[in-house]
Amino acid sequence: MGFMSSTTTPFPWKKLTDLASLEEILSAPGKNLIFKHSTRCSISSFALRDFERSFDKDSGINCYFLDLLRHRNISDAIAERTGIYHESPQVIVLNEGKVVYEASHHKIDTQTINHI
Repeated sequence: MGFMSSTTTPFPWKKLTDLASLEEILSAPGKNLIFKHSTRCSISSFALRDFERSFDKDSGINCYFLDLLRHRNISDAIAERTGIYHESPQVIVLNEGKVVYEASHHKIDTQTINHI
């Protein structure tokens, strides 16, 4: 038997793949998080794995996953709309459409995000 439990639930990501969805997220009520990930970057992979392990799935925050290699135009639009310089990996949390948290690389603090 392997180390992984058969009860492990996949992370509840919603994929961000088009600009119309981005507009909905930026104006949506409640708490929404965007995780910008580069599939070619080991630092981004470590940050993603750590985030998925320590994020409280019951926090009430909707989580959106942005694959930067496929959708760099969406990342550019996020930077333009929020004024937050593009980085990868990067997490942006919005509450009622306003940015309440942003961090990149090793500064992504899941415990802080869990308590927003």
